[in-house]
Amino acid sequence: MLSRCINCVCVCVCVCVCVLVTGCSTAVNDLVYVIDGSWSVGSRDFETAKTWLINITSGFDISSHYSQVAVVQYSSTPRLEIPLGKHQSGAELIQAIESIRYLGGNTQTGRAIKFAVDHVFPSSGRPSAVKNRIAVVVTDGKSQDDVVDASVEARAQGVTVFAVGVGTEITGSELVSIANKPASTYVLYAEDYSHIDRIRESMEQKLCEESVCPTRIPVASRDEKGFELLLGMNIHLKAKKIQGSLVSEAAYSLTSNTDITENTREIFPEGLPPSYVFVATIRLRKVSSQATFDLWRVLSKEGETQAAVTLNGEDKTVTFATTSAPTLEQRITLHGFEDLFNGGWHQVKLLVRQSHVTGFLDDHQIQEVAVGPVEPIYINGKTQVAKQLGAETTVPVEIQKLRLYCDPHQSERETACEIYSVDLWVNTGHLGNLESRVCQARGENKAPQDLLVSLAHPASRGREEIQGCQGNQDPQDPR
Repeated sequence: MLSRCINCVCVCVCVCVCVLVTGCSTAVNDLVYVIDGSWSVGSRDFETAKTWLINITSGFDISSHYSQVAVVQYSSTPRLEIPLGKHQSGAELIQAIESIRYLGGNTQTGRAIKFAVDHVFPSSGRPSAVKNRIAVVVTDGKSQDDVVDASVEARAQGVTVFAVGVGTEITGSELVSIANKPASTYVLYAEDYSHIDRIRESMEQKLCEESVCPTRIPVASRDEKGFELLLGMNIHLKAKKIQGSLVSEAAYSLTSNTDITENTREIFPEGLPPSYVFVATIRLRKVSSQATFDLWRVLSKEGETQAAVTLNGEDKTVTFATTSAPTLEQRITLHGFEDLFNGGWHQVKLLVRQSHVTGFLDDHQIQEVAVGPVEPIYINGKTQVAKQLGAETTVPVEIQKLRLYCDPHQSERETACEIYSVDLWVNTGHLGNLESRVCQARGENKAPQDLLVSLAHPASRGREEIQGCQGNQDPQDPR
């Protein structure tokens, strides 16, 4: 990819006002690929590995301002194929990767990692400017030396390590030792080199998450990369705190006098990832259930919509807006959200992928619609919550959860269990549904008999009822 870097508009006094476009492509990374060139790989599969590197790197702007890439090939010894920062354009880098010759030899993975940490990363000419130092280690077999010490040292030096295992000869425990934790994020596996392209999108997404999603949201038994918008947008400070969907849940009531507006560079300093999950647990009262408003939106300095989730009370739909390559904006309307506007608590979830967006209401998939190519956002504007469409007026709404997760797979883990009451299940006779819904929340340790106790003792509802829900507690709660 040719670097777009910075769009500059020069004014008459010859001062250039520069507006930064941000996203994964413009992340400031030092990225080092450590690729296996041992005998077990073979020359044909090595060429496939090179193509894979080119594909996953094409999403970054290669320049001294943004991503710099180095490649180390290893077998018995490591060999620096491409020094960090040598190539200042995507075209140059692709040509250099294509010209790498297969090495052959034994598999000394630990030695190669140590070489990258001791010699390649320190060679960066911009150590203070780099925000992310990332190593991607690709191997097809068990190392003939120790990988633990070198990997521990890499993490101690602030290097994030991904481990990519290819084929049946790799050792899962070794990949886990090489990579950062959790393994579910930093370890990838391909059946063989002919199938390595199947993990290309996953690798691209993970590199992007590492680049633009530095913050973490505490959820059950782990942390998830993303943006806790209740905190980031200062909703917990500006709005009145009220009881949420359950006795244990805190929510916030926005009135027409509550202005939830923040500078985008403070909320999304590196822009938005190409794929993400938007989650909101809300209650629409009479006014908001009939209004058309942006529950969440990101505007450019000129006021153009770059991303938004719009609720339309008139036709009971949800519209997702994003940037577009050929035009300024594209809007995708999802139908089937009538229940969202009935005055009760509901969870709206949008799974945003590079090619489509999928809408969910209370864990039920509603509709999936294709989306066109998207451009990175400008961060010189503002991000807002609950604003009337095309205006600055706040629409009254009650918000219990407002999050954006960077990992699209979080859509499968994030359930709406916090909005289901035991009374509803009992009155509708869906006891089995009660057990299955509550236990859908990952990290839920409650046994079915515990749920029956809740039925017998309604006063015990609260924390126990949603023990495994994905961090639905008050953002100020130290739990």
